[in-house]
Amino acid sequence: MFASASLTTFLFLLLSQDASGAPTASTAVVGRSMPIRRLIPSSQNFTLVAQQAQDQRDMLVVKYGGQSLQQRGTGYNLYVKSFMSRVYYGTIAIGTPPVSYDVILDTGSSDLWLTSSTCGTSCGTSPTYDPAKSSTFQNLSTPFQIQYGSGAVAGYIAEETVQMAGFSVAKQGFGVVNALSSAFNTNPVSGIMGLAWSPLSSTRQTPFWQTLASGGSWDSALFGVQLTRYGNVSGATQNEPGGVIDMGYTNSSLYTGSIEYHNLVGTPQYWEINMNTLTVQGKSINIAGISTAIIDTGTTNIAGPASAIASIYAQIPGSQAGTGQLQGYYTYPCSTTVNVQFNFGGKTWSMSPADFTHSQVSTTECLGAFFISSIGQGGPSWIIGDAFLKNVYSVFKYSPASVGFAALSETAIAQNGVKAAVPSPTIGAVTAATNTGSASSATSGAVSSSPLRTLLCFWLASTSIVFLFW
Repeated sequence: MFASASLTTFLFLLLSQDASGAPTASTAVVGRSMPIRRLIPSSQNFTLVAQQAQDQRDMLVVKYGGQSLQQRGTGYNLYVKSFMSRVYYGTIAIGTPPVSYDVILDTGSSDLWLTSSTCGTSCGTSPTYDPAKSSTFQNLSTPFQIQYGSGAVAGYIAEETVQMAGFSVAKQGFGVVNALSSAFNTNPVSGIMGLAWSPLSSTRQTPFWQTLASGGSWDSALFGVQLTRYGNVSGATQNEPGGVIDMGYTNSSLYTGSIEYHNLVGTPQYWEINMNTLTVQGKSINIAGISTAIIDTGTTNIAGPASAIASIYAQIPGSQAGTGQLQGYYTYPCSTTVNVQFNFGGKTWSMSPADFTHSQVSTTECLGAFFISSIGQGGPSWIIGDAFLKNVYSVFKYSPASVGFAALSETAIAQNGVKAAVPSPTIGAVTAATNTGSASSATSGAVSSSPLRTLLCFWLASTSIVFLFW
């Protein structure tokens, strides 16, 4: 009897250790999910819409124009939509003790940066990072500057402990911004986390996600993204639930069928894949010779070559080319239902007519989501942003380097337009170690559980011993 009690105690201690969140050598590496939030301007008058359109057009020129590989940055959580005009953002934590910040999650850039407490009034009312309050801050004393078209950021490079979705990286390089254009003053966003590849980093630091993917911290070396749609919902507020980012696994509850993967074009920098066909109103658009596309969560709409964009709107009676700030865009009758289909070398993926509408500019006219890219020679052909990505579950895979798409599940579709509380900023239950450590499964959002824990639970239940320490 004493031996039985001792065995029970020993097994309970093992169970408690597994549930404590401390990484152990035998614990399976898992993935985690965090919510994203969606942010849009509080008002949508014509002047604001036109300014947003111009900002997006000009930013892509700098971001992809081949002048330099200087881009933006971003983070994984529940998404919120915000970056200048419209964007999806999530929460990271930085420092010791950790402090949470909202950042734009951007697969079109590779830098992580946060506004500093020394930034002054140009950083507005968004929370700022104070290096003096962290014991793990290290200043690398290297200046940096990133130009974004309608604005710029400047500061210095440092190292810190960075956490996102329960994963942690020590000595993560990032930019501490002490000079910021007013164009980036969008509360509550404090910075950007880039989710593209290291060759794009203007700070010359390995992106957070790439450190985790290459170091074995994830069960699968990939992350998935699901974005919500509110553009066709009346009464949508400035902040809404924006979807989810899944780090280290694919969330089978958010998609159906198989994931169709497409290898990246050339050496991984952007998430750039081939685009085979584009169909509008049932007619094929000629994209021969201009058929690569960058998949970019940090871009709201879809940019393409002038000839192809003109062909798209030629299928829509009553459409007109924009002028002034709307140069490169087209308006079309809001009463027209526009059907668009993409093919990247396998299945054909439909885009909701609701996502073809960027904004309504008059009682009868709408601004289309497709606009002319003025990136120029040497840049990518197409930039595929959120207007398409809201229609699929997207997967960004480390090895082999590829982008995957899957059909959204009924669970994912049901999240569109839902009147729900905006997810609160969260640090997450951090159980992962730095660059190469394995992660404990005892975290919210884990997709697998320790076989040892399952076995012990069964054994304890069978002996009618109940412990309520989970």
